[in-house]
Amino acid sequence: MLRNLLLKLFYAILTLFGVVSLVFFLFNVLPGDPAQMMLGQNESSDQLALVKKKYGFDLPLSKQYLLFLNDLSPLSLHSTDQNDLSYFSSEKYSAFPLIHNNHYVLTIKWPYLRTSYQKRGKKVSEVISETLPNTLILALASISIAIVFGILLGVLATLLYNTWIDRWLQFISTLGMSVPSFFSAILFSWFFGFIYQQYTGLNMSGSLYEMDDFGEGRILRLKNLILPAVVLGIRPIAVIIQLMRSSLLEVLSQDYIKTAYSKGLSTYQVVFNHGIKNALNPVITIISGWFASLLAGAVFVEYIFSWKGVGKEIVTALNTLDTPVIIGIVLTLSSLFILINMVVDFIYAKLDPQVTLK
Repeated sequence: MLRNLLLKLFYAILTLFGVVSLVFFLFNVLPGDPAQMMLGQNESSDQLALVKKKYGFDLPLSKQYLLFLNDLSPLSLHSTDQNDLSYFSSEKYSAFPLIHNNHYVLTIKWPYLRTSYQKRGKKVSEVISETLPNTLILALASISIAIVFGILLGVLATLLYNTWIDRWLQFISTLGMSVPSFFSAILFSWFFGFIYQQYTGLNMSGSLYEMDDFGEGRILRLKNLILPAVVLGIRPIAVIIQLMRSSLLEVLSQDYIKTAYSKGLSTYQVVFNHGIKNALNPVITIISGWFASLLAGAVFVEYIFSWKGVGKEIVTALNTLDTPVIIGIVLTLSSLFILINMVVDFIYAKLDPQVTLK
């Protein structure tokens, strides 16, 4: 068990290293100058040179990459020279010095994601901590809707196999998987938030918290969660319906199910006491994957509904070449994706004793 856990952690670190490297080089070779974006219309040659020197844009790309990895690494080496970009500051890094001499200090610290280029030096970790909870709430609400309706409708389609209700549910689920989320978001926002707003009471856009009329505090707006959560949950609902139906049909064809029927058990008892539990294993696997995907796939939905999450934040960062924010969000979402899959592997092994962790 310990060996498997260490092996998974090793692969997780390799994956995160690959993600960070790919995103860093991708956004540093694409056209565009972050320094010019930071200065805007106030750009001058002297100011541009100062900004490039401050953020290390004038250094070779390989050195910028090593400095960035040094900031991310929990165990890192820093200079004691204040003019050096890797200058050690316990306030900056929230670090604990381990070994030091006149020129360098070896520290242990939390990964430092640097500061935003566009938010007046605001730490990327603060940007993520302010927006990630909203995305997690949205993803949890969406996957909860998908689990409840997907499993119930999947069981219903199985019980009414080959009837018009089953065929109708198959058509609806296929349509749900085919329609892009951004199109559904536009349609739902216009239809329920504008055309029938007087009946639904829902807004076309809005986040979980909004400023009050006096601008002095924030008000919780749970109704703003309904439309984006439903839109984001449409595709996983469709997938879960199809998977639950096929999995339950396969389970109900097994010999032990026939034995249960021969003992005089009702269809309800057989399906709910014996069938569903064994049919849930592949569904749980797909749910975990979809939950992780919802965190990343919420980008367009958040942007259309003006939901203040990491999805909307990363779109803004892409428009302004705010590379630290982009890399920080991608790294955070990748870490969550890996963590979720590791947890699900253990849950899956508990549900099915025949499964061994590799």
